[in-house]
Amino acid sequence: MKRNRSTEDYLENILLLSRESEYVHRVDVARKVGVSQPAVQKAVKILTASGFVECDGMHIYLTPKGAEYAERIYFRHCTIREFLERIGVNAQDADADACEMEHVISGATLEAMSAFLKGENK
Repeated sequence: MKRNRSTEDYLENILLLSRESEYVHRVDVARKVGVSQPAVQKAVKILTASGFVECDGMHIYLTPKGAEYAERIYFRHCTIREFLERIGVNAQDADADACEMEHVISGATLEAMSAFLKGENK
């Protein structure tokens, strides 16, 4: 599947919100992503059509497919952030940079970063 930054940002943020509360509302997603509620409404329609989320009218839920994809995105983010912090980047910059890099990093680079963090680097 081709990566789409907007899709990934929404899924990652829905995942994080679902860890904070049983119910995820569009207004919460709008605040977290920094967009309008109509923008979230449009994104939710796309995510629903793609099979990543389901809605009951009030709440947004990740489907198993959406949850799996969101977890992969969040893993990329956390791995990149931790790697950057480990090499001396301050936490705020590491998090901001991880948000950008998580969408374009190759599997090989992510694997190398993960191995480095586990002490498996050569």
